[in-house]
Amino acid sequence: MGKIILDDPSEFRPEPIHSDLQLKFTPEAKPTEQFRDYTAANQYFDRVKKTYLDIHTHQTVQFVERKIAEWGRFDRCKMTIMEALDLLNAMVDESDPDINLPNIAHAFQTAEQIRTVWPEHDWFHLTGLIHDLGKVMAVWGEPQWAVTGDTFVVGCEFVNSIVFRSDTFNHNPDGCNPKYNTKYGMYRPNCGLEQIKLSWGHDEYLYRVLVHNKSTLPKEGLSMIRFHSFYPWHTGEDYMHLCNAEDMEMLKWVREFNKFDLYTKCERFPDIEALKPYYQALIDKYMPGKLEF
Repeated sequence: MGKIILDDPSEFRPEPIHSDLQLKFTPEAKPTEQFRDYTAANQYFDRVKKTYLDIHTHQTVQFVERKIAEWGRFDRCKMTIMEALDLLNAMVDESDPDINLPNIAHAFQTAEQIRTVWPEHDWFHLTGLIHDLGKVMAVWGEPQWAVTGDTFVVGCEFVNSIVFRSDTFNHNPDGCNPKYNTKYGMYRPNCGLEQIKLSWGHDEYLYRVLVHNKSTLPKEGLSMIRFHSFYPWHTGEDYMHLCNAEDMEMLKWVREFNKFDLYTKCERFPDIEALKPYYQALIDKYMPGKLEF
């Protein structure tokens, strides 16, 4: 694969796959500019700000490496995808400024809108359904600052597009470490996102679970799962200097997924029991049986 230099993100702006998104949940959907409101006027501000303060204080290179080793044993339990989804009935994301519903509702909202716009790509429907499944770590006792929230690269400087960047990293020791606080830190130019370490959370955990269990989701789906919370990259256009050509090809798919992940959030609870048979068939196709978590 040829090497590319992407220090200036304007060098590569992939065209959207769909130019607009007609939301299925229009009666309850709010204007797109009102999503991801991190101002003090938001009713969830205190909860969200506290979660990000903890994330940005504790997520270091050493912490991430420890969590990769701990959760990478895949010895927590064996269960089906649908059993794992049911666990999300008990989980409300404390980093989410947009909604206060159990995460399972968001899973089906996302999947159903993808199914409407992309009827021919069943793997995409399933990706939407399971994308947050790694949040079961919180059900099992992991603090939400190690599960939820936007992700960022550890091992190099904290970029300005990170949510609450200005006042939440003051006590993160990596910010004072000359090995980690420069533009490239411990990485090489265009080394590829496969070589970097993101702050630990549900994205990376589920990606590793699927690879470990030999899921047959295509690489586009796996990239959506691994990077959907990586807002400083897919929305902030930071870290382009660490990307390679394949990353930039996957970026357009991650951005396509982001529209469904973000703009389908509303208070309407889907008819989950009615939808389960369709998605169970997709689970049986791409990741059947009990998986090791």
